[in-house]
This record gives sequence, C-alpha cells and structure tokens, in this order.
Amino acid sequence: MEGWQDVAAAKRKATLASIPSKWLIPAKLMPNDDVLDVTTFPKSSGLFTTAELNIMAATASEIVAQISKKVWTAEIVTLTLCKAASVAHQLINCVTETMFEEALATAKTLDEEFSRTGKLKGPLHGVPISLKDNFEVKGKAASVGFVGWANDMATSDCSIVALLKDLGAVVYVKTNVPTAMMIAETINNLFGRTLNPKNRKLTPGGSSGGEAALISFRGSPLGVGTDIGGSLRIPAACCGIFTLRPSLGRYPHFDTKSGMAGQEAVISVNGPMARSLADVRLFTKSIIDSEPWLVDPKCLPIPWRAVELPKKLKIAVLWNDGVVMPTPPVRRALSSTVKKLRAAGHEVVDWSADGYAQAADILAKMFLADGGKTIRKSLDTSGESWQPQMKAYADANELGVYEMWQIHRERTALCKKYMDRWNACEGLDAILSKLY
Repeated sequence: MEGWQDVAAAKRKATLASIPSKWLIPAKLMPNDDVLDVTTFPKSSGLFTTAELNIMAATASEIVAQISKKVWTAEIVTLTLCKAASVAHQLINCVTETMFEEALATAKTLDEEFSRTGKLKGPLHGVPISLKDNFEVKGKAASVGFVGWANDMATSDCSIVALLKDLGAVVYVKTNVPTAMMIAETINNLFGRTLNPKNRKLTPGGSSGGEAALISFRGSPLGVGTDIGGSLRIPAACCGIFTLRPSLGRYPHFDTKSGMAGQEAVISVNGPMARSLADVRLFTKSIIDSEPWLVDPKCLPIPWRAVELPKKLKIAVLWNDGVVMPTPPVRRALSSTVKKLRAAGHEVVDWSADGYAQAADILAKMFLADGGKTIRKSLDTSGESWQPQMKAYADANELGVYEMWQIHRERTALCKKYMDRWNACEGLDAILSKLY
C-alpha cells in the first residue's frame, strides 16, 4: 500500500500534468519567490494577448453581453480562462481538478446552438464558472482536502452544478480548500497551501480560499464557494473580491459534499464569488429564477423579488464584537465607511456586542460535538496526519444527545433575543461590522 505522502504527490503531479504544455510557464519567466504580487503577471509576462487580457478582465455580465453581440464566442472565452487558471495554479497553487476538454466541448456546443437558434441557452450562457472542490462533478474527485478521497470520482453532478450547466455556464476547474473545509486558511496534506495572489506571503483565507485566489488573479470571472462560519466572507475579504453568504435555503445545497457530513446544528450554504456586485446579482437571480426548490427539499420557495431601497437607510455599526479586537486597518475602514454613509444622508447608530461571545461559544461546541470523529475517520482512510490548526478537533470530546439538545435550546434562545434586539431598533436596515 502506498503511503499517504505518495498518494498526495501523485495527485498533485496529475493535476499539473492536466495542464497543456503550451500553458506551462517557461522557467525564464517564472517569478522568484520574493515577487509577492502576481496579479500583474499575465500582462507583464507576455504570455497573454491583448484579446485574452480583455477577456480575463471582463466580468461575467460583460462576457454574456459580448457573446450575445457575437463579439466573443463561448469557446474563445473558455479557452482563455482555462489558460488563465493554468497559469494561476503554477503561481499560487489554487486548482485541484481541471475539466478543460469537457469545458471546451460544452462551449463549442453552446456556440453551435446560438448560431443555429439565435438564442442564448440561459442567463449564464458561455460564462466559465469555477467551483470550490466540494461541489461534485461527474467523473471528478471532490476530495475536500482529504488524501483518502483523492481518487474517489463522483458518479453524477450535484444539484447546483447541474443547474449552472442548464443556465448556460461552463464548468472548467475546481479549487483548493483546507482539510474538511474547517480552517480559515487554505491548506491540506493533499494539495498543500494556496497563496494569496496579491501577496504570496499571505493567506487567501478559507475555506473557499482557492476560489477567491483564482478570481482575484482573474483566472475566473465567477465562482461558487460555501460558508458556514465565514468560508465565503473571509477569503473575499483577504483577496479583495465580492461575495454573498445567502440565507439558508436560497440556493440548492443538500447534495454538496461535506467534510463533516451530518453536522446540521449550524448549516452550511453556498454562494457566489466575483469581482463585481453585478455578477453576484446575476448569479443570485439566475439561480432563484430557476426555482431550485423543485430539486432541493431544503430550498425555500421564495421567488426573486425586486426591492426599491429607501433613499435614507438606518445602519447599525458593530465596532468590536467583544471576542476579537479589530486590527487598525479594519477599524480605519469602518470609520471611513461610517463617514461616507453619514455624508450620503444615511442614519448610523452603534450596535452593542451583546451575545457575540456566547454565539462563538455555541458555534465551537456544535463543530466539536462528535469529538472530531467524522474528520478523524476520513483522515484514517489514508493514515494522514492532522493539520496543526485542527488541534481542537483532534482533542475534542464527544457530546451526548442530551447535551447537544441543550445547546440547540441555547442557540434558539439566542436567535430570538437577537431578533428582538433588531426589531427594537426601529427601521434598522443592516448591521455593518468586521468579520473577525
């Protein structure tokens, strides 16, 4: 039997080997390790044409518009983004699975149908969309950072992947995550560490770190990640992109692979990651308009609704959650935002930190309730070691059913208390806060 190190090395080698040789960075152009910001590499290296750079810079909304006007084809756009993702992977180690041949075949079919009918397949026609590693695509692994799952190939597409394809999207790469998706940076024993393209000495965050890094590099116009305790929001903040952690039940998620399957005390959701708010809206409206509640029993049948915001908003500000002190840049960003909001005529009030420490404590208990057994069993399939950041899971004690039910009661009581606070702040529209 191969050791887990050998399995991991073979998997990394296979991922790199799936990149066509014409897209490998020549040794003479490979930036030194002390070159931290590699977001300018595509332009400065000379590896990309002006036309390719324009496609890489385009948002998903712009790609659809250009294809509809027959300025670009889905095939050209897909080819460019496959190349861009390949280059990104060599610089920041962000890709786990490639689907280049399948993606180009899909793009060609879309072009043929558009040429024949004059109609786009859907609102995401021809848009290459990258996926966090845990979204299952038929014939590809969804390892979620476990060495033992490195070669477990999915037998079908998960619901949201099938839905995206029906909407005209082109799936072309999957991206790296931390082990079990339960670390706030992106590192595992299988693929290693993903780097932040804006500064390769920094993390892109986690757990959707591979997605955020690839999008920030402009190797993807639009991606899908997941979030349970910050896994969309942390990487978006670290890499300077936009995301939305939707309310539970808005997007299909029930058959997405999990590193802690069955943990439903606090439920994960998936959401879009992009370089523009317009693309977040495009994704959200496209998914909801497809009526995902017809394929996912946990989706709520709430249609897309156009909302006219009031000209004057009431926004509360949480300056400090009482758990982690915001760093000076974060405090400065909050202060700057508040000044701009007030200057624009909005009402800004302070929001107390009541309940946040309790919420953090409840969340930790829920994550560790099985005593780390679920993750430990997945690690044991290969014999790989724990990541040091997961010490709490390795040392956890399993809770009994009675103890877990009491945590559920405490959670629900806190939710009611928080809702009452919100309602008591008459006319409140939003809360502005740091993430961590």
